[in-house]
Amino acid sequence: MKESAKSKATFVFIAGIVRPLMTAMMSKKWEGTEKLPAGGFIAAPNHCTEIDPLVVGHMLYNNKRAPHFLAKAALFKVPGLGWLLRATKQVPVERSTAGANRSLQVAQEIVSEGGAIIIYPEGTLTRDPGLWPMKGHTGAARLALEGGIPVVPIAHWGAHEVFPRYGKTFHIFPRKLSRVVVGDPVDLSAFAGRPLDKATLTEATDAIMDAITDLLAGLRGEQPPAERWDPAKQQQSKHGRFVERGQQPETGTDAR
Repeated sequence: MKESAKSKATFVFIAGIVRPLMTAMMSKKWEGTEKLPAGGFIAAPNHCTEIDPLVVGHMLYNNKRAPHFLAKAALFKVPGLGWLLRATKQVPVERSTAGANRSLQVAQEIVSEGGAIIIYPEGTLTRDPGLWPMKGHTGAARLALEGGIPVVPIAHWGAHEVFPRYGKTFHIFPRKLSRVVVGDPVDLSAFAGRPLDKATLTEATDAIMDAITDLLAGLRGEQPPAERWDPAKQQQSKHGRFVERGQQPETGTDAR
């Protein structure tokens, strides 16, 4: 993707601040980066802590791929931050149907220009008690199938030890290791030519979530739950922080 001069300059400015901070906070190990496509693609990572975008963005930027995220629309209204998000062509996400469609249109433009768009299929931090990927939303699958865009699964593990899910403080010492692994593009050929109805999009989304989960299982050296966590079945909200009645926000430190 040909970034504008303004976008390039802003990315360089942000990277000059973020990369040294990320290096100071944790050591890193990146695997499979050679699998990142040369053209436009959708990056689909797992989501277990608020600093995930920094982890994934750091990896992509170091591999000469400017990261473009789908970000909450409210963030664009924050003074200073909103300017940075717009300057680097991040994509505001609105909860309304019309707003969601506009977001996907902008995302498709970025990919068609050869850019990388990062979509968290889970939509928010995982609700799974063990920090495994939970049931995904269909936006990434829809964008991929509508535009014939490759979906690259990404899994990372370790950043939650530095900043726990819903945490308020960083835990830098002792030094933690953040691992990221990039997988082969998800094979969605079985869905080609099928109507993009709920059944098709759900199956395609499950295929994407399976790929992410398999990568994470390899990183963790553990077997994931037999059934993927579904917030609806647990009577949990689909968006925002989840806090059970009478409890403090989850920290994620119980995941091993």
